[in-house]
Amino acid sequence: MSLPSSSSESVPPADLTASPVVHASRPATRGGALDLLRLLAALLIVVYHFGAESPMRIERFHPVFARGYLATDFFLMLSGYVLGRAYGPSAISGRITHFQFWLRRAARVWPGHLMVLAAMAGLVFALNLIGTDAHKPSRFAWDQLPLQAMLMHAWGFNSDGWNLPSWSLSALIVCYALFPWFWRAANWTRRPWLPIAAAAVVVAAFDVASRRTNGFGFSEVSIGLSDLPLRIGVLRALPLFLLGLCLARAVELNWPSEKTATVLLTAGCVGLVILQLIGRFDLPSLVCLAAIILGAGRLPVKHPKAWIEEGAKLSFALFITHILVGVIYWSAVHKLIDTVPIGIGWQWLMWIAGFPLAIGAAFLFHTYVDQPVQDRIMPWVRGRGR
Repeated sequence: MSLPSSSSESVPPADLTASPVVHASRPATRGGALDLLRLLAALLIVVYHFGAESPMRIERFHPVFARGYLATDFFLMLSGYVLGRAYGPSAISGRITHFQFWLRRAARVWPGHLMVLAAMAGLVFALNLIGTDAHKPSRFAWDQLPLQAMLMHAWGFNSDGWNLPSWSLSALIVCYALFPWFWRAANWTRRPWLPIAAAAVVVAAFDVASRRTNGFGFSEVSIGLSDLPLRIGVLRALPLFLLGLCLARAVELNWPSEKTATVLLTAGCVGLVILQLIGRFDLPSLVCLAAIILGAGRLPVKHPKAWIEEGAKLSFALFITHILVGVIYWSAVHKLIDTVPIGIGWQWLMWIAGFPLAIGAAFLFHTYVDQPVQDRIMPWVRGRGR
C-alpha cells in the first residue's frame, strides 16, 4: 500500500466531514452532484491504494490508475469550497470566531484519526508480540507514531508511515487555521472571477516553484505540486484549498449563471476523461477539477437523493479506515498465498473481496464509533467555543 511520492496518498477528509450550513436563501446542497462526486472519488482512492495489492499492478492496464493523486487534489479543493460555503459568511459577520472555527474542524477530524491510529498501533503491537509482522512492516516505525498522533507529519517531518492518508488531515489542520484570513482575502472584490484567477496563479506559482527547486529541496529531481513528498503535504494543500475557497466565493455571488455552470460541469468531466486517456497533464487536469466543482456547486440540487448524501457522509470513515482494513486483510491474504498454491483467478477474487470489506468496516466505524463520539463531544466543543 505504500507507493512512491504522489502515489502513496489519499483523499483528504474535509470535507468528507463538513455538513454545509444551508441558509434559508440558499438551495439545497446535499444529496446532489458534489456529494456523488465526493463518494466516487473516495471509492476510486480505495481502488488506487488497494491496487498495489492486486495480483498484477492495475496501472499496467492503463496509466490512469497511477493518477489517484488527482482525487486527492479534488478533495483539497473541495475542502476549501465546502468550508467556504458553510462558514464563509459567518466568518465575515463574526458569528463564528477564528478559534471557534478551528476548534470545530479539529474536533471533527482528530478523534476519528486517533481512534484508528490507536487500533493500528494495537494491531502492530499484538503481531510483534506473537513474533510476526504486519504486511509491509517498514511502514510501522514506532518513533513516527507521536508525530502522526499530533497531526504534524505533513509539516516537514519525516513521518509518512502508519495510516498514510492522514497526511492530508495534517495539512488541512493548517488550512483550517488560515481559513478566516483566506476567506477575507477572497472577499476583497465583488468580481467573482478575480479571486479565482488570483488563486489559479498561486497554484501555478507553487507548481513552478516546486519544479525549479526539486520539490522545495525535498527531492533529487524536478517534481510538480502533485508529486511533493507527503511530509511537506501542507505546501500542496494550501494553494488548492485556497482555490476551492475562491470557487465558493464565486458561488456566493451567484456566479456563473446556471446555464454556464452546466457547461462548466460537462466540459470539466469530459476534459478530465480525455486528458487521462491521452497522458499525464496535471495543471490542465486541475483546471478541469475546478470547473467541475464550480459547475456542480453552482447548480441547485433539484432532486436530492438520500443514498447519495449518506454515501458522502460515509466517505470520511472510508478514508480513515481503509488502510487499517487493508493491513489486516492483506496480511492474511499474502500469508495464505505464500503458504497455499492459489490460482490467479482466485487471487483476483480475493482482491475484489477487499472492497466490500473496506466499505462494510467504514459503515460500522461511522455508525457505531465516529458518529456517537461526535454526538457526545460536539455540544461541548460548541459551548467551549462560545
